[in-house]
Amino acid sequence: MTSKTRDWFEDGLRFQCTQCGNCCTGPPGAVWFTPEEGRAMAAELKISEETFLAEYARPLPEGMSLIERETEHGFDCVFLDRTTVPGKAICSLYGSRPHQCRTWPFWSENLRSRAVWEKMKEITPCPGMNVGGFVSADEVRIIRDSMS
Repeated sequence: MTSKTRDWFEDGLRFQCTQCGNCCTGPPGAVWFTPEEGRAMAAELKISEETFLAEYARPLPEGMSLIERETEHGFDCVFLDRTTVPGKAICSLYGSRPHQCRTWPFWSENLRSRAVWEKMKEITPCPGMNVGGFVSADEVRIIRDSMS
């Protein structure tokens, strides 16, 4: 960012995960993960990397993605757990979830403009956007830029 350019979110953003699961479901998509993240997820599951890849992943031209299950909500990430905590949707591999998941909703495509941010809030729909904890512009940029 140059001194003449201000990000639209220069005053920071509000976000707090409500554990609704909406960012982990929807139309068919991809939940990208790196080989290191795959090994970490396999370790958390206490299975071999080979078993993890065979049971929970699928290769796509752009890389590896977690598989999805079709549910009444849409296509849920295979690790989205809607039963353990009544009324909540939680990640059963929260401690080793992929970077893509850790950085929602601060993805560069969501931060192009306030209008895009608001549209993503509605499309997802994400009830945690614009509410809850304050995230400074510097923190938002660090998270956004970590996706590069």
